[in-house]
Amino acid sequence: MSCTQYAIEQITNLLNIPSPTGFTMKAAEYLMNELTALGYQPVLTNKGGVMCHLCDGEHPILLSAHVDTLGAMVRSVKGNGRIRYTHIGGWWDNSVEGENCLVHTRDGRTYSGTVQTTFASQHVHPGSANKDRSEDTMEIVLDELVKSAADVKELGISTGCFISWDPRVQLTESGFFKSRHLDDKASSGVLLAIAKAIRDGAVKPARSVDIMFTVFEEVGHGASPLTHYDFEEILAVDMGCVGADLACDETMVSICCKDSGGPYNYDMTAKLIEVAEKNGLGYAADVYPSYGSDAGAAMRSGLDARHALIGPGVFASHGYERTHVKGIENTLKLACAYISE
Repeated sequence: MSCTQYAIEQITNLLNIPSPTGFTMKAAEYLMNELTALGYQPVLTNKGGVMCHLCDGEHPILLSAHVDTLGAMVRSVKGNGRIRYTHIGGWWDNSVEGENCLVHTRDGRTYSGTVQTTFASQHVHPGSANKDRSEDTMEIVLDELVKSAADVKELGISTGCFISWDPRVQLTESGFFKSRHLDDKASSGVLLAIAKAIRDGAVKPARSVDIMFTVFEEVGHGASPLTHYDFEEILAVDMGCVGADLACDETMVSICCKDSGGPYNYDMTAKLIEVAEKNGLGYAADVYPSYGSDAGAAMRSGLDARHALIGPGVFASHGYERTHVKGIENTLKLACAYISE
């Protein structure tokens, strides 16, 4: 199995594990088991993330990705048995209308449901297409025979239970990867593939390499506790944006020059561009004004290190997303080449 095939397999497995921010235990357990099977000794952090040392050397670098995703939480249960939710992470309510979901109880039970508007039927509510979609006008309709808040309580569902979206994972014959939560499970799979490549001797880093899977990136503080580590560089492997005014597409690896937290390290970014060009990779250098990363969170927390950001191009971010196998492969090749320089 090639490194790219292994990455695709791992991405698919991770996408099918519900892990909205704050409810990432099963994803972290999967990562711990996979890294252990590769022969490493991963560590579960106090915050619930996973760190793993891959190889020794000078000039230590940390590669980070996040396994937490967008999702929701039960805000309250309505008198009619419907559920009002509150957002986890930044997403538009209209992006989940009609989506299937799971409600996860505190005692381990799971119930399916659908996200609907409170005026879902065109035959009952003419003109509903023009009405606002928000937490006030959307709700979770459970696939259970419930008619009251008491009925829902009997299921073990109450305020604070987590809600995850159906990822709807598809890999087309043309190589397009479609799913929710490619941000950032696509690059989480890339980090696992890097670990495998180093284990197999296919990649021989010229430096000390650690990887970290964070679990609070979508709410802004995923990589914040890194200040007591001694890394010279942090490379966030996240997602590249695709859209107007951007050069990146789904087949490329994106190298971000600046996001909402300001410019990334000049020398590190320039080196990534140089390595991409030297290796003939499909890449784009772009600016993302409405974006933040784990590298930025580490900088704000006081980590004294150079920082940069790369990732496969992802279309329709924070919705039903799409990337391409070539974008994943270009990201994997760039990261492997960079740590081998």
